[in-house]
Amino acid sequence: MNTTAGKLNKINSGSSYKDFKDFLKNRAEKFADKAAFIIKEKNEAKNISYKHISYNELSRDVKALGTALLKQGWQNKKIGIIGINCYEWMLIYLAALCIGASVVPLDKSLPYEELCMSLKRSGSDIIFHGKDYEQYISDLRSNDGLDIISVPFYKNADGQTLYSLIEKGRVELLKGDSSFENAETDPHRASIILFTSGTTSMAKAVLLSQQNILSNLYDMSLCEDIRSSDVNIAFLPYHHTFGCTGQLVMLNAGASSCFCDGLKYVQKNLEEYQVSLFVCVPLLIEAIYKRIIATAKKTGLEKKLQTGIKLSRFLMKLHIDARRLIFKSVLKPLGGKLRLIISGASALNPEAQLGLQSFGIETIQGYGMTESAPVLCAENRDFQKPGSIGKAMPSVDLIIKDPNEEGIGELLAKGPNVMLGYLDDEAASAEALKDGWLHTGDLAHIDDDGFVFLCGRKKNVIVLKNGKNVYPEEIEDVLANLPYALEVMVFAMPKSKSRDDSDLALYTKMVYNAEYMKENFDAEDPEEIHQIILKDIEVINEKLPAYKRIFRLITSKEGMVKTTTAKVKRFEEIQRIRAELADTQ
Repeated sequence: MNTTAGKLNKINSGSSYKDFKDFLKNRAEKFADKAAFIIKEKNEAKNISYKHISYNELSRDVKALGTALLKQGWQNKKIGIIGINCYEWMLIYLAALCIGASVVPLDKSLPYEELCMSLKRSGSDIIFHGKDYEQYISDLRSNDGLDIISVPFYKNADGQTLYSLIEKGRVELLKGDSSFENAETDPHRASIILFTSGTTSMAKAVLLSQQNILSNLYDMSLCEDIRSSDVNIAFLPYHHTFGCTGQLVMLNAGASSCFCDGLKYVQKNLEEYQVSLFVCVPLLIEAIYKRIIATAKKTGLEKKLQTGIKLSRFLMKLHIDARRLIFKSVLKPLGGKLRLIISGASALNPEAQLGLQSFGIETIQGYGMTESAPVLCAENRDFQKPGSIGKAMPSVDLIIKDPNEEGIGELLAKGPNVMLGYLDDEAASAEALKDGWLHTGDLAHIDDDGFVFLCGRKKNVIVLKNGKNVYPEEIEDVLANLPYALEVMVFAMPKSKSRDDSDLALYTKMVYNAEYMKENFDAEDPEEIHQIILKDIEVINEKLPAYKRIFRLITSKEGMVKTTTAKVKRFEEIQRIRAELADTQ
C-alpha cells in the first residue's frame, strides 16, 4: 500500500502567470523602480561602485534584447548560455523565453569535449558566452565543424555582442517596433533543455516547459517567507535548475539580488551587500556552522555559546524571540542581516540546521530534481521537523511506492512542474514517467504527520550478504558531525581480494580540514591524522548495529569529485578509490 505526503501550508498570496512575458510585465508594474539586481563595478583605478538595476530597467532590457533576437530571426532557435552568474546571463534567459525561443543553460565547468557534445545533442543554433569561452567556441567551429553562431555577453568584446544587440533592439523600439509584444509563445511546449549532473555522455537532457517552471514559482511564492525587502546573493549556478528557479523566485517576490565574488569571498559578500537571504547547498551551510562552533572553541566562548542556545530555546517556548539579540556577535561576521537560509541539492545535517536556527537564522530545506523544475517538497517557518525535507508543495502529490516493513520505498511525484521527458530518449522517459508519476529514484518514508524523510538514493542502497539494507547517507550524516569532516562518503567494497565478491564491507572516505587538525591536535602528518580520525570512527562504530559499522577508513585532505552543486559524484569517486587501493594492495 502506498503512503502519501502532507501538503505544505500557504503563508502568502501568490500570482500565477501565463508565460514568462506575462511574469516579467507583472513584476515590472508591481516593483517598478525597486532594485532587481545590484551590480558591483570597478573603474580603471579599481575604485568600486554599485549599480542598481530596477525592475523597470530589467523589463526594458529584456524587451530590447528580445526585439533584436526577433530581428535576427531567432524566434524558433535553440539558444545556449554559458558563463558565470551575472545580470547578462539572466537577461538572455528571459529574453529568449519571452519571444518563444528555447534555452540551453550549460555548465560553466564543462571541459571542451563535453561542451561540444552538449551543443550537438541539444541542437543549439546560437551560444551566448562569457569571456572565458571565446577560444572554446572558436575551436568548436574550426576543429569540430560545429555550425553555431556565437555571441559574447561581456563588455568590450568585438563584433556582434549582447550589448550591440540590446542597442539595436532599443533603436527598433524607438521606431515603434511591436514584434516583442506580439511574439507568440506556447508555455506548454519544451523550451528549456537542461543536462542533469554527471558527465555529458551519461547525463540526460531534461525537457521543461515555461509552465513547468512557473508552476513551481507559484508554489514557492505561496509557501516561503521571501520578502521584497530581502537582499539575495545569487550563489548557486544559473545553469542548474535550483539556482535558476531560485533567482526567478527572488524576482517574483520583488527582492534584490547581488552576485558572489567566489567561494572564498562568501562571508565578505554577505557583509558587503547586507545579505538577508541565502539559497545554497548543505556543504557550505554546514561549513558556516562548523566555523562558528570552531571559533567559539578557539576563543574560549564555547560554554557561553551553549548557554546562549539554551536560553534562546527556553525563551522561544515562552514565545519570546531574543535569538538575534543574544547572538548578535555570531551574526555580525555574516553581515548581521542574514535571516533566512534555504538549502537544497542534498540533505542538510540536522545539527547544523538546528544550530543556525538557534542563532536566529531560519534555516529550511527543500527537495527536488531537475526533472521537476525543481522543487517537489519543502519546509517553511511553520512546518519543520529535524531530519525531514518537509511536505509536498501545494501543486504536487508525493507518494511512497510499495513501502517495506520500515515504511521505506521509492518516492514518486506528480504535478504541473514535472518534466515533459528526456530529449531523444523515449526509453529513459518511459522509465522515469509511468502513469503520470515521476519516479525520483530516491528512497524515503513519510511519518504520521505527513513529513517526508529521505533515506538515500535507490541505486546507492547497499545490500549485504546477510540480506540487510544499508542506506549510506544515514551513516554519512553521523560522520559529518565530526568537527573536522569536510566531506564524507560511505560505500561498499569486498573485504579482500581473496573473499567472495558478495561479501561486502562498509568503507568510508573522509576529507578532513587540515587547518582544524593543525590547530586542535597539532597534527600535520597524514598518518597521524588518519589515526586520530580512526579513533573517532571506532567510538561511532560502537554505537552502530554490527552490520552498519565502518570496516575501513580512507582519509584525505583533497576534495572529492563533485558536481557544480557540491554533490559527490559517487560512481567516479568510487572508481578512483578502487584504482588507488588496487595500486597499494
